[in-house]
Amino acid sequence: MATRKRCQVSCLLGLLLSALAGVTRGAELSFTLEPSDIIAVQEQPLMLHCQVDGIPPITTQWRRNGMLLLEDQDYAMFANGSLLIGRFQRTKPDGSSDEGDYECVAQNSFGLVVSRRARVQAATMAEFHVQPQSVRAEEAGVCRFQCQIHGVPEPIISWEKDGREVDTEDERYTLLPTGVLQITGLRSEDSGVFRCVAHNSAGVKHSAGARLTVSGSQSSVYKEPVILVGPENLTLTVHQTAILECVATGYPRPIVSWSRLDGRPIGVEGIQVLGTGNLMISDVGVQHSGVYVCAANKPGTRVRRTAQGRLVVQAPAEFVQPPQSIARPAGTTAVFTCLAQGEPVPQLTWLKNGQILEPGGHVKLRNNNSTLTIYGISPEDEAIYQCIAENSAGSTQASARLTVLWADGLPGAPGSVSADPLSPTAIQVSWKEPAQNTQDIIGYVLHIRKTADPIEMEYQEAVSKDTLQQVVSDLEPSTSYTFYVKAYTSRGASKASDTAVESTPGEVPAPPTLFTKVVNSTTVQAMWEPSAKMGQHEGFKLYYRKAHSAPFTGPITLTRNVTQFNITQLDPVLVYEVKVLAFNQHGDGNATMRFVSLKEALEKSVLNTPCDCVKDEQNKTSTAGIIIGIHIGVTCIIFCVLFLMFGYRGRLMVCKTVQDHLATPPVGRSAPQDPSAAAPSQGALHLNGVTRTSGEGNGGIAGKTRGEMKELERLFPGPSNGERQHMGHMVEGVASCLLDETQISTVPLDDFSLVWEGETRFQEPPAEGRGQNAQQGEG
Repeated sequence: MATRKRCQVSCLLGLLLSALAGVTRGAELSFTLEPSDIIAVQEQPLMLHCQVDGIPPITTQWRRNGMLLLEDQDYAMFANGSLLIGRFQRTKPDGSSDEGDYECVAQNSFGLVVSRRARVQAATMAEFHVQPQSVRAEEAGVCRFQCQIHGVPEPIISWEKDGREVDTEDERYTLLPTGVLQITGLRSEDSGVFRCVAHNSAGVKHSAGARLTVSGSQSSVYKEPVILVGPENLTLTVHQTAILECVATGYPRPIVSWSRLDGRPIGVEGIQVLGTGNLMISDVGVQHSGVYVCAANKPGTRVRRTAQGRLVVQAPAEFVQPPQSIARPAGTTAVFTCLAQGEPVPQLTWLKNGQILEPGGHVKLRNNNSTLTIYGISPEDEAIYQCIAENSAGSTQASARLTVLWADGLPGAPGSVSADPLSPTAIQVSWKEPAQNTQDIIGYVLHIRKTADPIEMEYQEAVSKDTLQQVVSDLEPSTSYTFYVKAYTSRGASKASDTAVESTPGEVPAPPTLFTKVVNSTTVQAMWEPSAKMGQHEGFKLYYRKAHSAPFTGPITLTRNVTQFNITQLDPVLVYEVKVLAFNQHGDGNATMRFVSLKEALEKSVLNTPCDCVKDEQNKTSTAGIIIGIHIGVTCIIFCVLFLMFGYRGRLMVCKTVQDHLATPPVGRSAPQDPSAAAPSQGALHLNGVTRTSGEGNGGIAGKTRGEMKELERLFPGPSNGERQHMGHMVEGVASCLLDETQISTVPLDDFSLVWEGETRFQEPPAEGRGQNAQQGEG
């Protein structure tokens, strides 16, 4: 909904924004030179540089640790913005210090800007916290001395032997910037007293002495490779130099190699090996961060020892996209974007005229502070905004100015804004036109948001200039909304009106779905399902009564988790009306009603009562059917076996004999009285009083025989033509036999008999009636 209504507003503002597109101005105040971190010498003067470019008059000031510095005998401020500290003191008599974070502040009529923070430290050097230790070693062996001392700036370490500076031209001597002295291929003349010398701008200091004693001669006994000193974990800033130390010993002398744990190549640019295995990386970058592995390999074998150390390279914050100065009409939205990179990831802070900008109200910060959005800008928002990017490696800043365009003759703010709820989802907002400059108004924009939502969730609806009210629909029930109005002309928008806050009324629940069920002759069960539409329900009310009679009995109030209820003690011969509704704090919802007849339900229940005897009879019938089926199946199997055993010839004789007797009327029987029955051409056959039509028998058999022949040919392919002809005669005989057998089976078996080797004869039954048994002839 919000998106659709924003589209309406874009049409109204299109002309205005297109006229103002591209109206931007560069920052009228900016730094051309900012102070940098510096290390000061005690009791010496110190200059901090700052140069500003902008529209005069410009004033500059300095802040230390956020506090404004006043110009006095200790501090002098030059016209170009630079600051001179006459005599730098780390600790003053009053306990204060000149050390700290310094910022240059410049201001003119357009605003105020603050430079990056410059850290000022006093040059110092503490005592040695790691002193060199005496060493005993064999000839051709390895020796290592180390000393460590803290200082600002980092002290430079050199070494002396017996009071004279060590000859670093000798390739056997390796002096590392970390204060380590390595000597390889030891000789007897290397014996002596060694000490380190540290010096920086704060002074020079000497360590205690350590004696090196070289004895014996080179041993030819095999020794496993051993790493005496492996690389340490280092954290550096870009452009510094990294020294990864690796000192290995063994016999034969092990070969030292380096690799990265992640498998990436170390590279060759800026990479150098110092001494017999120390890795030096000059001008380190972020890409050099990683875990480095030192390996000491026994020559010609795979025997090796490893040690590893992590290198972390930090990069000061720098801008990828600094904020740009913009000009926007009053009442519109201004957006500044600031993107910075560095290692670790820089933190972004925004300043408005030199003061930290706290988000809130119409000012919002998003995307980890990289986007500054100012809604509904006014002349009070016109200022210089700065983005400060800072991490542990350094900080930087960039500034941009917001210019609020305010045309003469703009209308005043609409007045008397009021809001009246119409329904749980609609509110009508009304207002009065501005008191002045109304002739150029081209429309109004109504700004809408939930009171509890942030301002960026606001949406707008465009309203014609001919109306002073708008119905806002599609709202949520029981929700508070905030409204304000602006009048628009082709030159810009008016100031915002006063806000109006109104809440939509609550919504009663939707009617539930009701079901009824007759439990017995006097009890009805009511069941319902609440609706998910409209307002939330707090409970239910149940009513019932005799149909079209007295008032309802109830309400029976039920909690929200109850969805059924049994109504008891009802009259079994009446019809009842049941209704249920849901309610909440806003009132009762509509009810759902159902009629239920106990009499009809009772009669239906009696008629449909099942009888056990019927079930028993069905069970008996089912069991008998199964037994009969089994007997039939067994009989069929026996018949088929017998049929195959007697052979083709016997079957053919039986079929021929049966056909001859069927074609001739039985001896001793009276001729049929019906002429049609006496004529064979009419197709009537008589057998012991049983009649079959020829069309029903012969015609059906002919078609059946041909069909069975085709089916046999399909199931048993491959015989020759003669075999097929013989198979055809056999099928015809079998089919005819089957027909005759079917016909004969309709005659009582007492009327005839079959003899396989002899002739089958039919004997007429006695004259007393056909109901007597037939006599079988001898044969």
